Amino acid sequence: MAAVQIIVGSVSGTALEVAEAVADTLTAQGHQVRINARFQKGDLQDAQEVLLVCTSNTGMGDLPMNIVPFYEHLKNDYPALAGRRYGVINLGDSSFPNFAQAGKTLDEAVADLGAVRIGEPLVIDSIFTNDPASDASDWANEWSTLL
Repeated sequence: MAAVQIIVGSVSGTALEVAEAVADTLTAQGHQVRINARFQKGDLQDAQEVLLVCTSNTGMGDLPMNIVPFYEHLKNDYPALAGRRYGVINLGDSSFPNFAQAGKTLDEAVADLGAVRIGEPLVIDSIFTNDPASDASDWANEWSTLL
């Protein structure tokens, strides 16, 4: 089983709710999961830990404030992520320009450091779902088979 750190970017709490549902799904399958909604330097020390970025979008596809420290760490400190496995859950609203840009930005930043994405990102469009946590749990069931 894998150790997974879910790094959360959330403004209204929906991404955190999604992260909690995914954590429950992964834990039920025997994985060790921790949710990190307050990233600090040093939180990436366990090179065996799989990263799962779960973020909403703000404004024009901007990053939520609580995940900005993670992004800045990636862009400024260049942590050793080469070969590290990760996934992405991206929550947005397709009625806005730059739909799901925050997740795309973080996906690119992690990949630029040599990390290897597991599976395809989950993009949850608030226009087309009433239960993002359930959608994410279904995705996590499939994603976990790749761990």
